[in-house]
Amino acid sequence: MRKYILIFCGLLMLAACDKHDPILPGTRTAIFDSGTQQNILNINVENLPDNQPDRNTQNCDYTTDSNDIVRNGNRKIFVGFPASNSMDIEIKPICDGAHVYSGLHSGSVIKIAPKNRQVMWLADVYSVSNMTGGAATVDIVAPLVIDGTYIYAGGMGDAFCKINKQTGAKKWCSPIGTRHEFVVLKNVAYITGLDKVLYAVRLTDGAIYWRRDIKYDVAPKYENKIIRVGKQNFDAATGQDI
Repeated sequence: MRKYILIFCGLLMLAACDKHDPILPGTRTAIFDSGTQQNILNINVENLPDNQPDRNTQNCDYTTDSNDIVRNGNRKIFVGFPASNSMDIEIKPICDGAHVYSGLHSGSVIKIAPKNRQVMWLADVYSVSNMTGGAATVDIVAPLVIDGTYIYAGGMGDAFCKINKQTGAKKWCSPIGTRHEFVVLKNVAYITGLDKVLYAVRLTDGAIYWRRDIKYDVAPKYENKIIRVGKQNFDAATGQDI
C-alpha cells in the first residue's frame, strides 16, 4: 500500500511541475498565449543599417549548465529545477550593469542580482500548449539580446518575446521557436525558426514583415543589408533571394 501511495504522490508532483515554479512562490504561467496567430504583413523592412551593432559586450563570466545551475566559477548564484526533457548544452548568460540574465532549460528567462543571489524576476517563454505533461523541449538556448530597456528571448517552446528587462513583463510574443542566435537591429529581428523558415520580425509589435523557407538550420548573419543563412542570401529589406 505504501508503494502505491508514493507512486500516486509522485504523479501529483509531476502534474504540478507545469503550473508551479519549484524555486519561486506562486503560480507559474506562460507569458505567451498559444492561441496567438502570426501577423504576416508581407511588406519591406525600411531604414536598415549597413551592419549589425555590437551588443552584449560587457564581460560576463557566468555559465548555466544543463541542470539550470547558474554560476560564476564555483560560486552558484541560482539553482534551478532540471527539466524532464532538455538539450544537453551549456547556456551563456549575459551581464547588464549589476544584473545577470540567463535563459534556462526549463523554458524561462531569469534576472539575478549576483551579489546576494536574489532572483529579480522569472519569465516563462513558451506557448501554453508546451506546459502540459512536462515532456516538451522548451530550452532557451539561443543567446539573449538586450536592447535599451528590453530583452529579446527565443526558445524551443514556440515563442519569441520582447520583455521589459526591469520588470520581466511581456511587451509581445510571436509564435516562433528557435534554437539559434538571432539578429536584432533597430526595428527588426531576423530569426531562423525551428520550422526552417527565416522570419523578419517587427520589433514594435512582433508582426512579421516577411518570411522565407530556408534549407539550412543555422543562425542568420547580417552584413551590408543582406541576411545570410548557410549558403542562401536574402535581401534584408524584401526577403528576396540574391
